[in-house]
Amino acid sequence: MIGMLKGLVEAIGADEVVIDVNGVGYLVSAGAQTLARLEVGADVKLHIETHVREDAFKLFGFLDEAERAWFVHLQSVQGVGAKAAFAILDAVPVSEIANAIGLGDKSTFGRAKGVGPKLATRIATELKDKAPPAGRSLGLGLPAHASAPSASTETSAASNDEAAVREGAVSALLNLGYAETVARQAVATIQRSGGEGLALGEVIRQSLKELAP
Repeated sequence: MIGMLKGLVEAIGADEVVIDVNGVGYLVSAGAQTLARLEVGADVKLHIETHVREDAFKLFGFLDEAERAWFVHLQSVQGVGAKAAFAILDAVPVSEIANAIGLGDKSTFGRAKGVGPKLATRIATELKDKAPPAGRSLGLGLPAHASAPSASTETSAASNDEAAVREGAVSALLNLGYAETVARQAVATIQRSGGEGLALGEVIRQSLKELAP
């Protein structure tokens, strides 16, 4: 299995990219948002999800490990394949997906191209009682030519920080005896209603206020 590719962008297509790794060109399927951030001739590191079937061997690539993890997690819902998972990730930021699930907000998933009301409802319902994907603990080194974080790197870091705060707050509420579904809904409510960027302690405090009778 291939978990990561690091090389040069050789070519970019409508829904795929060729990555040259030491003279070998790997054809990798990717979402529109990922492809838009690539440039032919530039260094790149892609987190890879490998699908092996009797008649196919496909690689799916992501600039952010959290996106790869959600790509897999979304497909645990019946009716969500690679195409729908890519559409959701193109339409909804990773940080917003977890909050939408916590709130059971089907409209968020309905924004994705090709995801109808029934499928959007199924996603919001089936994932509500499941913990967000943990992902792989891969290094996050910068490309060799980079001297400072790019806008996409900074956005990814901010999303990771928000996810860490969310999971820390949920854990604290679980330790206080709240059910996981209730805890995630409360934290999602706080983060969505202007709570992005709040410190962990403040998110916990506001979540407890939200849960107060």
